[in-house]
Amino acid sequence: MSYLVLLGLLVSIVAALAGWFGNKNFSDKDRKLGLLGLIPVHLQWVFGVILYFVSPLGLENFSGEAMGDSTSRLYILEHPLTMIIAVILITVGYSRAKRQIGTDNRGFKSIAIFYGIGLILILSRIPWNAWPGN
Repeated sequence: MSYLVLLGLLVSIVAALAGWFGNKNFSDKDRKLGLLGLIPVHLQWVFGVILYFVSPLGLENFSGEAMGDSTSRLYILEHPLTMIIAVILITVGYSRAKRQIGTDNRGFKSIAIFYGIGLILILSRIPWNAWPGN
């Protein structure tokens, strides 16, 4: 699912940048391309919330002792908090963009900026050592 999130965000951002710099009008088709980033992000967030409460690396591990360990702190606090902020930013970007259908290219700008910031936040707090192949 994580790969779909990254792919969906990249497709949405590239399409938004093409529309923004191509000076096109934001259409319903472009709004649907924005959903390619929004839907996987929200699904992954739901899976993440469930895992946070059932995984021994999540809330169950929360203690002052765990805050001293950088890996535990990443799983307990930094990763969840950063992902919540990223999901909020991506949702705000989509919400702002969908109100711009049929107008100028501000919808593209909204998606490109908010999804881009969200993607940077996501990439900054992924526990890369836990990904397959590492």
